[in-house]
Amino acid sequence: MNPVLNKTGADPWVIQYKGFYYMTYTTNDDITLIRSKSLVDWNNAESKLLFKPATRQPYSTDLWAPELHKFDEKWYVIFTADPAGDSPPLELEMNCEWNCPAVNHRMFVLQSDASDPWTSNYTYKSTLNTFDQFAIDGTYFEHSSGLYHIYSCWKNKFDGWPANLCITKMENPWTVSSTLEERQIISVPTEPWEKTPYNRSINVRLNSNEGPQQLINPKTKQNFVIYSAARSDNRNYCLGQLELVGKDPLQLSSWVKNNASCVFEQNPEESAYGVGHASFVKSPDGAEDWIVYHGMKDPINGWSARTIRAQKFAWNTDGTPAFPKPGYGPYPLPSGELS
Repeated sequence: MNPVLNKTGADPWVIQYKGFYYMTYTTNDDITLIRSKSLVDWNNAESKLLFKPATRQPYSTDLWAPELHKFDEKWYVIFTADPAGDSPPLELEMNCEWNCPAVNHRMFVLQSDASDPWTSNYTYKSTLNTFDQFAIDGTYFEHSSGLYHIYSCWKNKFDGWPANLCITKMENPWTVSSTLEERQIISVPTEPWEKTPYNRSINVRLNSNEGPQQLINPKTKQNFVIYSAARSDNRNYCLGQLELVGKDPLQLSSWVKNNASCVFEQNPEESAYGVGHASFVKSPDGAEDWIVYHGMKDPINGWSARTIRAQKFAWNTDGTPAFPKPGYGPYPLPSGELS
């Protein structure tokens, strides 16, 4: 079964809508949407180009981790990009404490012109306010108190490292309402498994929290953020877990991190390494929960070795997600999917 797409791919985002699964993933040069009736076979999926940026724009290059979301009968694509191929001018980068090629990465939003994700046209809507600071892997976090933006951030503009998780309040899917003072850092890579190399003790360079995704337990309604930790071209890349236990997502005390270990990590016995940047979706009949993620079979080749995989997961008795060991299968088809 795995990989579910026989080509290089990373940062998969999958949703289910009216009989189809829709996927976006990092292509670097554009934003492409594919759709399939099958959750576990995307090789014959239909493909549609949503957005090809013009040159010399803040979002012209390095388009990463696009996600497709529906709000009020419109579809929005939130994505990361930068203006110049991850190569800031020396005069700018020399302000950083560490080498920081990503200093110009920011978050952007596209909007559809209709209510159907496939037939719609998509146009640039806005730059999300991240206070003119590094921002990647942004996602929407929905809560009874409103809509939020959670993304990977630096504490200050020229920190370079570590990469943390930040949250801000939103007025709508393209407008951040929080100020810089109201922005909250809710996770910092302080645990051994969040560092690169593992348990790095010399400095914070390469330590990362990124790729956050909201996950709600369908029975208990516990609200989690599952995020990627360590470094994405490394065999130790894995998933960590935050749980929202308070009423205000902008309060640090409202969040509890599972500090013990990764909740989803490499499985050397099956040569499944560097597993991370996941999204979550139901089986066709809604009976099962599935994780869609990327990983590597050959961790020596870094980013170019990543492929997209999918597996069923369950829930622990305490309401937390119980992820499987990553592997290649074969696994039973998702419940309700025809062979």
